[in-house]
Amino acid sequence: MKKIEAIIRTSQYEEVKQSLHDIDIDFFTWWDVTGQGNDTKFKKEIFRGDIRDSSLISRRLLSIVVRDINLQKTIDCILKHAHTGEVGDGKIFVTEITGAYRIRTGEFGDESLFIKH
Repeated sequence: MKKIEAIIRTSQYEEVKQSLHDIDIDFFTWWDVTGQGNDTKFKKEIFRGDIRDSSLISRRLLSIVVRDINLQKTIDCILKHAHTGEVGDGKIFVTEITGAYRIRTGEFGDESLFIKH
């Protein structure tokens, strides 16, 4: 099992979400996050009389745990649908998951990640 953490543009979230659903990746968690990219200089932006630091970037962080057989198709899906070609499209990180349990049934490992029909 692998955990995919993808930081994407908030504007691309709906497209990424729908495309993940289309490839049967239906369960994930997301957070609205703020980060800083390579440009670390304070950028002054005035919005309705307030001075704001526009070097801080609003993004969405997706956390998805997948079986190994679904890893590459999930990554390819995010790469395709989060891509705009502009600086700041985001990053994808992949880490190993050593265990997962479904609390309701006690299922362990790959079995805990999908519903049997």
